[in-house]
Amino acid sequence: MASPSTPFRPTRAMMLAAGFGKRMRPLTATTPKPLIEVAGKALIDHGLDRMAAAGITDVVVNVHYLADFVEVHVSHRSVPKPEISDERRQLLDTGGGIAKALPMLGPEPFLLMNSDSFWVEGATPNLELLIGAWDETRMDALLLLAPMVNAFGYDGHGDFFMTPEAEVRRRKERSVAPFVYAGVAILHPKLFEGAPDGPFSLNTLFDRAIEAERLFGVRMEGIWLHVGTPKAIREAEAAILESAL
Repeated sequence: MASPSTPFRPTRAMMLAAGFGKRMRPLTATTPKPLIEVAGKALIDHGLDRMAAAGITDVVVNVHYLADFVEVHVSHRSVPKPEISDERRQLLDTGGGIAKALPMLGPEPFLLMNSDSFWVEGATPNLELLIGAWDETRMDALLLLAPMVNAFGYDGHGDFFMTPEAEVRRRKERSVAPFVYAGVAILHPKLFEGAPDGPFSLNTLFDRAIEAERLFGVRMEGIWLHVGTPKAIREAEAAILESAL
């Protein structure tokens, strides 16, 4: 654990890569969504490259659908060094998948990333913003939140509100919230104390952390790209080209 004078930096991470990617069909009929290419690179590699740049040395990757393809693909990487959490027998959802992998992740806070988390950076790399804002004394989880106005290809109603103190509150039914969860977070293992057995959503633990006033957020810089359908791939690539001009 870092001393008070030395900010904590996670070195371990969890990459969620087990889902079916149903909205990405027909592409995912033969290719798992994490391996779908955007701008010439597999989605999962966009995330792993960002992890490496942020100092992550080891990553646990969970697999289920077309698991062999994902496992072989990440095995060619050395930074971050991958370890597989095998869910071939049972898909455990986001919360259950992380809970299964906790022995591999260790006792310290760790970075979490969805394998389809994708964005164009702003002035400061977003993982640096997230890591710099982490405070274990106040937080069980810290979420990277994309402002709806900078969420490209997203047509939902948002996920969260954020107080001036960066505490996170969930959007109520039939309302619109200004922030959407970008699929990236820092989590402390104690968030999973008393968690259910088997499959469950990470949202269950987010809600519990909200009640305990231990869920916080960081406003993402740049543009969040919601790559959920084949059409969205082309739109994301166009946004990337435009941002480079």
